[in-house]
Amino acid sequence: MIGLFQELGPCRINNDTTTVSLNPFSWNNNANVLFIDQPVGVGFSHGDMKVGTSQEAAADVWTFLQIFFKDKRFSNLVGRELAIWTESYGGHYGPAFAAHFLSQNAAIESGKISGIPLNLRVLGVGDGLTDPLVQYAGYITYAASNPYHPLVSQSVIAQANTSWTQSNGCRDQITACYNGGTNSVCSSAQSFCNSRILNPLVGPFDVYYILARDPDPYPPDFTTFINSVRTRIGGEVTWAKSSSQVHANFANTGDWMRNSRPDLETVINAGVRVIVYDGDADYILNFNGVEAMVDALNTKFSATYKTQVFQPYTVRGQLAGQFKNAGSFSYIRIYGSGHEVPAYKFGSLATGEAAFQMFSQIMSNQSLSST
Repeated sequence: MIGLFQELGPCRINNDTTTVSLNPFSWNNNANVLFIDQPVGVGFSHGDMKVGTSQEAAADVWTFLQIFFKDKRFSNLVGRELAIWTESYGGHYGPAFAAHFLSQNAAIESGKISGIPLNLRVLGVGDGLTDPLVQYAGYITYAASNPYHPLVSQSVIAQANTSWTQSNGCRDQITACYNGGTNSVCSSAQSFCNSRILNPLVGPFDVYYILARDPDPYPPDFTTFINSVRTRIGGEVTWAKSSSQVHANFANTGDWMRNSRPDLETVINAGVRVIVYDGDADYILNFNGVEAMVDALNTKFSATYKTQVFQPYTVRGQLAGQFKNAGSFSYIRIYGSGHEVPAYKFGSLATGEAAFQMFSQIMSNQSLSST
């Protein structure tokens, strides 16, 4: 629902938090878009709230889509080209879901399971946490030097750097998690790294948009609005942005600090068109970390990607970011955007206009190109 009401849906919440306006750059202009509150227990979704890993969430979403496509109201959509677009922790979810879908499709084809194959063609990951070991150093880089302003003093940066490099520091703890670490090892890495690096380095600024002080009231909250229309849209529970129980489940498994890059590589190598994108004013999943993750990918397109230089991305002739393409993989850094890329505007472009051009090109099975 965050994507629906704050970013890319047909009706975007207004700053008064109680009304919505038509979004001319809604992603459903040229696609059927299904918004899913997941894992079970967040948003409008409800159930036993036992999910605690990205893989368990992937299995739940696969099951949901099987139910969805079997419903006579939606069965005409079976076989249509399918895309997964996700953001933030979606750096875990997107690759995990896509890899699971491909695995399930193969199991159906070989007769090991029964089900409806999902015609997965696109994966989009925005401002995502995918490979923490590679990405966490990006907090130190971004806090010291980003396109806008330093976030903290040099002494705070030095302390964070020590926490990163010291024996049994953040880097060592994430490495231990990667090397077959138990749930508690990975959970401890999350706690240590976030308290010593992620949290202090943002300073007084908003983690999702560093041009604003914390807390930034934009994008406006839509909780009041969505619950005011809950019964009319079929919501069976009161909508809530997050769940402390679900958060605790994931923290206890250490899922945060596990590496989703192998899943992402699997999906890219399978021929799914993949785009990784981010906003340059986002701190919490900043472009320094995301670009380091992309550079570390080991796929059939990686050698080509490394030879590319960033090209300016223009929309109607106006600069909006910089990008690279390699095969069916693309990466773009969009200027002026915070964590929720389609919620922002840059220069004389409208809110969400650059993101919509990106989305439209990828959904048309095209590499990124300037207009």
